[in-house]
Amino acid sequence: MSSSGNAVSHPPLPLTGYAFGAGGAILFASKGIIIKLAYAEGIDPETLLALRMAFSLPFYLVIGAVALLRLRARGEPMPGARLVVQSALVGALGYWLASYLDFAGLQYISASFSRLILFTYPLYVALLGALLFAQPIRPKAMLAFAVSYGGLALIFLQNVAAMGSDVVKGAVLVTLAAVSFALYQLCARSLLQRVGSGLFTCIAMISASVMAIGQFAVMRPVEALMVSPHGLTLAVLVAIGATVLPTFLMNAALKRISAQANSMISTVSPVATMVLAVLFLGETASVPEIAGAALVMISIGWFTLSDARRR
Repeated sequence: MSSSGNAVSHPPLPLTGYAFGAGGAILFASKGIIIKLAYAEGIDPETLLALRMAFSLPFYLVIGAVALLRLRARGEPMPGARLVVQSALVGALGYWLASYLDFAGLQYISASFSRLILFTYPLYVALLGALLFAQPIRPKAMLAFAVSYGGLALIFLQNVAAMGSDVVKGAVLVTLAAVSFALYQLCARSLLQRVGSGLFTCIAMISASVMAIGQFAVMRPVEALMVSPHGLTLAVLVAIGATVLPTFLMNAALKRISAQANSMISTVSPVATMVLAVLFLGETASVPEIAGAALVMISIGWFTLSDARRR
């Protein structure tokens, strides 16, 4: 096209946004793999969660301090004590309780199955929003719920036949983790607007870190922290590689691409978990498990995309 003044310049394709989104989803997907490897080193869930939060805590302390300094530089009011306490409580729900339930469930079920269960949390957001916050329930949510849990049922039955009743325990724990994270999403919405996303995230993560470290102090002896060098490396990886770094990548993606595009990219996460589980854990997937995973990802991807278009 001519370079005349009338020429229309088109913005470049936001490939970096898609790359950041996919990178964040894949790193989030690696969490279950790293946790499984840490369990093989003899690390228990309480110790691993405490190490994860302890290693990630300095990042959020620094980021939170910078956010407060920026508020002061702009002359904006600091959040009140009530807002800080509410943010801390909601953060403990989403980043401590949900994480602990997920960590505990991973003792009994595969990383792939756990990720697929967690992937259904948007449906619980819709259902709990209707039950607890009088939000309208949409038929598409019920349809997606039925299809996705039909897919999970295929995987569940296959796993029960192979591994027995422990699968039930693991599935229940991870389902409770998905419910806890859905409640966090519902409770965090208004706080995010009043506190700001960056500062709220830091308050939430600091609160979750205090809870995780406190839980360890109550349940485990301090000697449990003396893990092997390989176990310590895994704890650092789950803290930085599967917690801090993907958080920044997903935020960077949201600045460059639409919510719809980011929602669809998130469907990479369960697929990535399945691939990583085969490569690093030696997990295998039967035809019913693959079919079940496809049902979950298609139904949740469709529901999340259509929900994002409504906003």
